[in-house]
Amino acid sequence: MPTDAFTSSPDSGFNPTASPGRARLVWWRHWWRKQSPARQDRFITLGPLLAVLLFLAAVIAAFGYLRLEEIDREQQAVKRDVEYAQQRLRLRLLERQEQLMRIGRDISNKEVDAADFVSQAESLVSQYPELLAVTWVDSRRRVKVAYVSASANTAQLRRAGDQLKPGETDGTYGLARDLRQPVYSGPLNPTDSTNYNAPTLQLLIPLDDQGKFSGVIMGEYSIDGLLRFGVPTEVAAKYAVTLVDDKNRVLAGNLPPRRNTAERLLPWSDSAAEYEIPVSPVGNGMLLRAQGYRASLGVVGSGFFWLVSALSALTVWMLLGTWRHTQRRVQAQQALITETNFRRAMENSMLTGMRALDLQGRITYVNPAFCQMTGLTEADLVGRTPPFPHWPDGELDVLMSRLNDELQGKTPPGGFEVRVKRKNGKIFDARMYVSPLIDPRGQQTGWMTSMTDITEPKRIREELTASYERFTTVLEGLDAAVSVAPLGSEELLFANKLYRSWFGAEVSGHLNLIAQAGVPATAPTEDAQDEVDGLAGLPTDSLTTALTENAEIFVPELSKWLEVRSRYLTWVDGRLAQMVIASDITPRRHAEEQAAQQNHRAQTASRLITMGEMASSVAHELNQPLTAINNYCNGMVSRIKAQQISNDDLLVALEKTAKQANRAGQIIQRIRSFVKRSEPNRSSAEVATIASNAMELAEIELRRHNVRLTHYIAARMPPVLVDPILIEQVLINLMKNAAESIANARLPAARRSVELRVVPKKIEDQEVVEFSVLDSGPGLTPEVMGRLYEAFYSTKAEGMGIGLKLCRSIVESHQGRMDSQNLYNGEDVVGCRFTFWIPVKPLLSSVLPATDNVATP
Repeated sequence: MPTDAFTSSPDSGFNPTASPGRARLVWWRHWWRKQSPARQDRFITLGPLLAVLLFLAAVIAAFGYLRLEEIDREQQAVKRDVEYAQQRLRLRLLERQEQLMRIGRDISNKEVDAADFVSQAESLVSQYPELLAVTWVDSRRRVKVAYVSASANTAQLRRAGDQLKPGETDGTYGLARDLRQPVYSGPLNPTDSTNYNAPTLQLLIPLDDQGKFSGVIMGEYSIDGLLRFGVPTEVAAKYAVTLVDDKNRVLAGNLPPRRNTAERLLPWSDSAAEYEIPVSPVGNGMLLRAQGYRASLGVVGSGFFWLVSALSALTVWMLLGTWRHTQRRVQAQQALITETNFRRAMENSMLTGMRALDLQGRITYVNPAFCQMTGLTEADLVGRTPPFPHWPDGELDVLMSRLNDELQGKTPPGGFEVRVKRKNGKIFDARMYVSPLIDPRGQQTGWMTSMTDITEPKRIREELTASYERFTTVLEGLDAAVSVAPLGSEELLFANKLYRSWFGAEVSGHLNLIAQAGVPATAPTEDAQDEVDGLAGLPTDSLTTALTENAEIFVPELSKWLEVRSRYLTWVDGRLAQMVIASDITPRRHAEEQAAQQNHRAQTASRLITMGEMASSVAHELNQPLTAINNYCNGMVSRIKAQQISNDDLLVALEKTAKQANRAGQIIQRIRSFVKRSEPNRSSAEVATIASNAMELAEIELRRHNVRLTHYIAARMPPVLVDPILIEQVLINLMKNAAESIANARLPAARRSVELRVVPKKIEDQEVVEFSVLDSGPGLTPEVMGRLYEAFYSTKAEGMGIGLKLCRSIVESHQGRMDSQNLYNGEDVVGCRFTFWIPVKPLLSSVLPATDNVATP
């Protein structure tokens, strides 16, 4: 609590020297006055409800305390009675134990024979009903003599000479023999099925014969008899007394009747008092438990409880009624305060200035926004007559004329703009709206004027106008034609200067560009007017943010190549429109065509250079069949002249000659098709055929360098969409370079080998065919590896340095990749491998030649 709450003041009336009761009253009154009205209303509303809750809590606490006291008394009584019953049961067991020990001492002293034992046992059994049997057992666990009560079951019947079974004494026989002390067994269940639920208790008294163990005297008690004859009757009458084992199983006695389910579910229901204690001297193996009978009705069953409950309910009903009445009053008061505050807050938070004039032109009311705009206070304005202090000095006549029109009701409905002067002399633009002020009786009492500061909107409007002019100037100066037209209409919404110079102000140019570019934008036909809107459900947000792919088209009317781009946008009136941007790419197309022609010439020149470098090898390869043809012809001529040849021999010689001529023709035809200049032609080709043709030509050069060529081509290879001649050119170039590298290294014949491997693979999530050329040469140095694909760079004295660059260009034009790496054996370079792969299903845009992706003129 703040310190100043206790300080005295003339207003508070607080006097520290007054009596404590009066001082507290004065302090509470002072504290109440300091609270806000809303908090006072909250206290008034919640006070009766809090009183109800405190009253109910006090009643419940009182009854709970009484019930707890009652339960504690019952528990103490149960504990006291159970301990008393346990002492009585203990004394009874100790008395029987002492009597059996006395018989045992007489047996040890040879004072009792079998007949005397039976007599004494009969006396004990008949005198104490809980004792069922007394048995004399020797050291070999044999029964010497036994006496059994008539009420015992068959399991206790033993004859002289019977052998005790191992589990019959629950291990207490051996324990009594070892300890030489009386030992009680745990509760035992007899094996007789007729009395299976009549457990027994055994007491074993060891016998001593001059310091040696000579047997035991075994007394067997009925646990039910111990309960009936050992527990006092006054205890058994008050409680449900039971004997239970260490596993909580009932050995004797009965539990009290259980209450029904409905009674147990009552919130005030509780369990009866209960207590248990081990039975001495048996130990923890048997417990004496007592549970009190529910004799009393408890707190809930008493008439006093119901009387107090009825009075409490009446009191609660009265308090709740008072609380509801108080709450309704507070709600009405709060609604009135809220309405008043709302109107005041609405008036004060308005950004529009409000001014009221009477019929003579005198200011009768201004709101805070009007005062904030002009910088004048309410006292400076209310009651003033024209000229008003917020009128600029140079416009008094104009404003006076407008005020006269305002008083006569001649102001335009859309309002009018005026210039207003602030208190500091600054001028701002404002728009005023005038409406008649009508009182509740329907009579006009003046005029209400609303004023809005339009300085910032006017500035923004001027900036937007200038920005629109700049934007239009930029669009007009673009070197691309820009047009916008709504979908499904032939109206042209916008066209810049270049579009108008190409197509005029007609929408036909816009539609033709869309049609040639392949963008669907058809106008609705007359039959489609009654059909469902084709654009219904179209996601306009996604359309206006997505840009279509570029398309290159040729426009015959302009004799130009145009790159057309289109996108959807929302026009200023909300309609979905399509914007088309067309750029002149005619110079770029001409440059691309020239570059393609130069590239084709370079590829053809590379093939010619390759065949030129292989000319000596080809000549040697052709020389073999030609020499054989010459020899066959000379031989046939000689034998014909000598008339030493038959028709069959002549036919064989001619067939061999024809075969050698065919071989020479195939070599020439293969060279001719390889170096023949043709247009790029991609088609579906078999990989095995491409590799076989390339090896046929390359093997000629490899044999000249004494290099062995091996190959591995995987079975069932898929066809690829390529230009076969270009792929053969890459393979021939790679195998020829490998052979030259091996020859320059002057390797022995055993190490001169080149291998071609063609296998399918999956690279970058696409199916590809991989071509690999492996050689056993010296490999590539780091310097060569870094400049391998550089134009006009070659390690050969007569090389031009364009072979590998063209190879990589050919592979990349087929959407493939080319790579090279050295082969190692440990740290030694043992060769080099050139690898390139081509996709089985290339993208359509790369499969088509350069002229296939555009519309031809």
